[in-house]
Amino acid sequence: MALARVQDLTYRYPHSASPAVEGISLELRAGELVCLLGPSGSGKSTLLRALAGLVPHFHGGQFAGRVEVDGVDTRRARPSELAGTVATVFQDPEDQVVFTGVEHEVAFGLENVGVPPDEIHGRALEALEALGAGHLAGRRTDELSAGELQRVCVASALALRPRLLLLDEPTSQLDAEAAEGLLDLLTRLGCAAVISEQRPALPLGRCDRVLFMDGGRLLLDADRADGVSWLADKRTAYLAHEPLIEEGEPDGEVLCSVAGAAYAYGSRRVAVPDLEIRRGEVVSLIGGNGSGKTTLAKLAAGLLEPTEGTVFRHGRASYLSQDPGRYLVAERVDEEVALGVAGDLRRARRALALADLAGFDGRHPRDLSSGERERLGLAAVLVTEPDLLVLDEPTRGVDPDRKLELAALLRAQAAERGTLVVTHDLVFAADVADRVLSSTSTRDPVHA
Repeated sequence: MALARVQDLTYRYPHSASPAVEGISLELRAGELVCLLGPSGSGKSTLLRALAGLVPHFHGGQFAGRVEVDGVDTRRARPSELAGTVATVFQDPEDQVVFTGVEHEVAFGLENVGVPPDEIHGRALEALEALGAGHLAGRRTDELSAGELQRVCVASALALRPRLLLLDEPTSQLDAEAAEGLLDLLTRLGCAAVISEQRPALPLGRCDRVLFMDGGRLLLDADRADGVSWLADKRTAYLAHEPLIEEGEPDGEVLCSVAGAAYAYGSRRVAVPDLEIRRGEVVSLIGGNGSGKTTLAKLAAGLLEPTEGTVFRHGRASYLSQDPGRYLVAERVDEEVALGVAGDLRRARRALALADLAGFDGRHPRDLSSGERERLGLAAVLVTEPDLLVLDEPTRGVDPDRKLELAALLRAQAAERGTLVVTHDLVFAADVADRVLSSTSTRDPVHA
């Protein structure tokens, strides 16, 4: 018997000209791990929201068809009534967190579904430990790295022990070890899990089924073997491949160097590796969650001044943050990009075309998908024509085909500048960079 059933689902968001999903039918069985793939804006997140009951109850819009979870029609049961049966981890962990304390955050869902008080502490710690995040229990959520925060959000969902777990890009900010650990954990949980991913190698190696969406429609519903064969024939970018370039020796002028540097966040000291970037090269920075990658990126871009060591910078630097959607201020896409060039809409539209957003000029930035907002952020920094370009997780929410296009774009423009790319996507790191640098620094108390 199916745990969840979707029958001819068609849904249109309020004020949208076209359906986000159209004619979707599928069944989910208890205990199976399903890998959900597709380009940015293809309807994956909308399908997950429909299974959680957020569509239509939270988002409104026009809903046709039927979605049942554990025999309950989601049109008649609100999301709060499905809580405990269904648990969801959203694309942006920053928007999911409620409390300032990690343990309180994980315990919050348990309190809401009526878990006996004497069980809550143990279940919260158990979920954190399962994700290798037990050491974070006493930390503040606003002091965590993006990857650490993502693990806390996944732990909050796992603590509920749901029958259906919906994960919208849960490894987008996890380092390789943490991502592999999460996928291994999902294979042992025993609940049904649907994982939407733009880093597909790990889920493809472990899933029972593969779904592929494009243009709001379900193009593929197959077991793993047939799904991988279909991808190899139709969508090769979703499978592993050899790096696009070989490492080279940089010979341009030095645009940035970081030596012996550290930065103190209150009482917490973050040491970072030494770095040198020359004009004409692309450097990828990889490393574990909380190892100081974003700190190094901000030091390189001039957003932070080191409390120890030295940072040299030549020319103008531009920085793309991990979640550019949080910093959108304009009402139109072209106006958002033009902010960096004194309102020059012509230059803004050229940058949009480079980011494959031509024709999006008049759209509202917050109506874009997560991947489209990431490309909008890229256009907003490219338009400034910097000497040093610093990109912090630029492939978050970006589908594999777009990643290849982004790597090709950065390589084509490499001679114009020095580029630092912070990423957990090891495939993209190899595709785009002349050199790959690993951050292995640790956070230590500040000593007087």
